[in-house]
Amino acid sequence: MTDVDHIIAFQGAKGANSDLACHAVFPEMESLPCYSFEDTFAAVHEGKARLAMIPIENSSAGRVADNHHLMPESGLHIIGEHYEKIEHRLLAPKGASLAGLKQVHSHVHALAQCRKFLRAHNIEPVVAADTAGAAQQVAKWNDPEIGAIATSLAGKIYGLDTLNSEISDAEDNTTRFLIMSKDPIDPDPAKTKVMTTFVFRVRSVPAALYKALGGFATNGVNITKLESYITDGSFSVAQFYADIEGHPNARLVRLALEELSFFSKEVKILGVYPANSFRDRGMAAE
Repeated sequence: MTDVDHIIAFQGAKGANSDLACHAVFPEMESLPCYSFEDTFAAVHEGKARLAMIPIENSSAGRVADNHHLMPESGLHIIGEHYEKIEHRLLAPKGASLAGLKQVHSHVHALAQCRKFLRAHNIEPVVAADTAGAAQQVAKWNDPEIGAIATSLAGKIYGLDTLNSEISDAEDNTTRFLIMSKDPIDPDPAKTKVMTTFVFRVRSVPAALYKALGGFATNGVNITKLESYITDGSFSVAQFYADIEGHPNARLVRLALEELSFFSKEVKILGVYPANSFRDRGMAAE
């Protein structure tokens, strides 16, 4: 039996992009496929895996909405981030041709990221639970009119041919992943650039969000991501997800968070972790 300390969980089947991300960051660890994101979080919480690799947003398709809701209640902490270049290959059973394809199955985000190609070739997109799972199912059907959008690894695992090696609408298609653990870490800001991720709810008063975020402006704390989403059926309660640069114990960040807390019902830090070097490329391009 493999030591739990050497297992990292991900959502999807073997060969999914999340699986590739696991091996890219932790080549020495064994990846554990999970049916749903809930199962992925539970695998760590229940001691079946030490870490989880969770996609949070994609440069083409936007945020992975489920995880914004699940992370705050998961009991896990963000300990790192990873940016994975996404490859979308058109896979099909051996002997199939692009001209003969009528349907392509894949995850909803993968289909969204390949809209132009599918429309240009008049191929019907069909939503599946995940990319690698779609490849597995297409291999089982063995129908030359049905293909899948998945990784080259999935094609190799499930014995499918590659009809087109890259069908993404955007050349720089990238997914940001968060690495999560039961135990938080406390990176030294003197040694590495630090990111802090948290969620909060503002009080239901005029200009509450403006006032809550004012402390970040006055203290010079950079907010790199801010999103809101509804948390109840009344559509009256909005929760905000934010990434900022800096450690919560740093004076200016501490002051900004204190001001945020004053105007918020709840502030919950999800993780303090080293910034990925991929962020430096974005700054250099500006």
